[in-house]
Amino acid sequence: MSRRNLLRTGSNPGFLRVLVGVLAFGAIAMLAACNSSRVGSGFGTGPVVQATQPVTGETIGTGNIRVALLLPLSATGNAGQIATAFRNAADLALRDFKTAGIQILVKDDLGTADGARAAASDAIAQGAELILGPLFARSVNGVSQVARAARVPVIAFSSDTTTAGQGLYLLSFLPQSDVDRIVSFAATQGKRSIAALLPNNAYGTLVEAALQRAAANAGGRVMTTARYELDKTAMQTQATQLAALVKGGTIDAILLPDAGDATPFLAQVLAANGVTADKMTYLGSGQWDNDQRITGESNLAGAYYPAPEGTGFASFSRRYQAAFGSPPSRTASLAYDATSLAAGLAARFGDQRFAEQTLTNANGFIGIDGAFRFLPNGLNQRGLAVYQIQAGKAVIVDPAPKTFARAPGT
Repeated sequence: MSRRNLLRTGSNPGFLRVLVGVLAFGAIAMLAACNSSRVGSGFGTGPVVQATQPVTGETIGTGNIRVALLLPLSATGNAGQIATAFRNAADLALRDFKTAGIQILVKDDLGTADGARAAASDAIAQGAELILGPLFARSVNGVSQVARAARVPVIAFSSDTTTAGQGLYLLSFLPQSDVDRIVSFAATQGKRSIAALLPNNAYGTLVEAALQRAAANAGGRVMTTARYELDKTAMQTQATQLAALVKGGTIDAILLPDAGDATPFLAQVLAANGVTADKMTYLGSGQWDNDQRITGESNLAGAYYPAPEGTGFASFSRRYQAAFGSPPSRTASLAYDATSLAAGLAARFGDQRFAEQTLTNANGFIGIDGAFRFLPNGLNQRGLAVYQIQAGKAVIVDPAPKTFARAPGT
């Protein structure tokens, strides 16, 4: 399952010299160098909501500043495995950040809204000044009211953008960043007339809205969009109809952002109808990253997609494996970055450490997956590289931006 779908469904250096070990210090050093002034008033202490059910968990670290980490630790199956990986990643961040002045209050949110609400209440009652997590949208919604009432900011891992808002920031990989990056890059290659084949779900809706905005910003046009249900008959119908439009000669790029088996199948149908890789530029999303089904599909040769540069995660993965005896989930870097960020801000910014203007510093931070920054509306932007599929492999053809002044969509 892709890194985005997992967090969205709930079942589910460029800048950037990624520092081996003390990643967070590098991130905060960057922020401080760009803006050393103390900023704004923080969220501070507010009313505490008492937990309505017993909450289980543990404490990692011995610092004086308390930060909560809410995860579905007792959930079964994939969700529980991901939660364990996130917990371990946070532990690894504290091991790497030797001077961390924080302790992590790890709480089991049960993977439910009620469980997350209780876990957040329990953590706030214990003095948590910042909440990391939860993982799933339903749990984020459960935390939101409690955290806002207590004026405690949240850095959540869900990719459901409807949960974001002032004081509640999403660290996840968002469709908007992918679309902004790939459409902007396509425009530099002279590809400004874009069609899109999108799944008929919430992800497809987000991509479609982002595409309209990104194309306008890049001086391009969205010629047509088609939405398909997740069955082969519907997908074949939509791809065949799009192929007929493409033959008219007004479309020079097709966006196929879906993951897994969907995109290769769509590319095969398009090719069978005369839209071959030598005649059309295909654009993808971060869901394509490290997916051999995508890179191995001959009909996608020459296609472009956005994703983080891989060196940071490779280093993190080696250290995680050495510490815990197994490889991390791909999204575990989010928990590492969130913990490192909390530790770094606590070390440098005193009582303004988790203030809104500190967290939304326009210059951003550096993490495992490169540069990122939080926006005042709770969303994020990331510095992404552009890869091209060449001979069955993904090759970087445009490195991740080194500053947000260059980042698409800013």
